[in-house]
Amino acid sequence: MPNLVSQERVYEEIRKALAETLRAKPENVKPESSLVRDLSAESLDFLDIDYRLEQAFGIKMARHFFIEHIEEMFGEGAAIDPDGRLTEPALALLKNRYGEENLPDLSGGLEMEQLPGLITVRSLADAVQNILATLPEKCACGASAWKADDGAHVTCGACGAAAAYTNGDDLIQQWLTRMQAETGLFQK
Repeated sequence: MPNLVSQERVYEEIRKALAETLRAKPENVKPESSLVRDLSAESLDFLDIDYRLEQAFGIKMARHFFIEHIEEMFGEGAAIDPDGRLTEPALALLKNRYGEENLPDLSGGLEMEQLPGLITVRSLADAVQNILATLPEKCACGASAWKADDGAHVTCGACGAAAAYTNGDDLIQQWLTRMQAETGLFQK
């Protein structure tokens, strides 16, 4: 199903959310900008940013970090070693998921506390677009008449229902399950 919300609109809403939450100047919000290092986001700011994006697009962002999902699905120590550093399998999955070009500071021995600094405007936009890409072919009413009159909220043109997207946490878990099957990582 084609994405009815443009990449430009996703970036526009992210810039707006960051400006409102972090009082960031629009000219400082670039795709490669780190939310923590460049825009001074703190942990609670992420909740506000996610909320604003959820409202803007009618989606549900992931509540847990990617690493937390690895630990939950594959057991304690699967992603974080006893010294608080990311394991090699966790690093491999992060590189595979987000690409080295999106996470240039990703290297062996990375401490867990350094992870939030790796979240960029681009990786946030990718997360939103991945959720938007889960638009079902048909609405629950059976119609294939999706529309985005305001450019951000997708509704059914037949019954008016809001689109039902897969939430961010479920998307991460689905991807990790697929990667485990393809790579053999974390096999017991």
